[in-house]
Amino acid sequence: MVDAQLVAAQLVAVLARAAGLEKALAEFPEDVAAAAEQGLGNAGRIAYPTDPAAEPWPPMRPGVGL
Repeated sequence: MVDAQLVAAQLVAVLARAAGLEKALAEFPEDVAAAAEQGLGNAGRIAYPTDPAAEPWPPMRPGVGL
């Protein structure tokens, strides 16, 4: 059976390389792993818009809300 920690480390490495984080992975592997764990743990909480054309926030205009 494959070690779960080894698989998790390999997944983090693949995701980091896909995101262009090779240097961060080489210099700070623990930080990259912690960020990946946090991101993957919160992925289910993200609410995606049902209407792709709808803006998730009002358009930005200078002077509004200041």
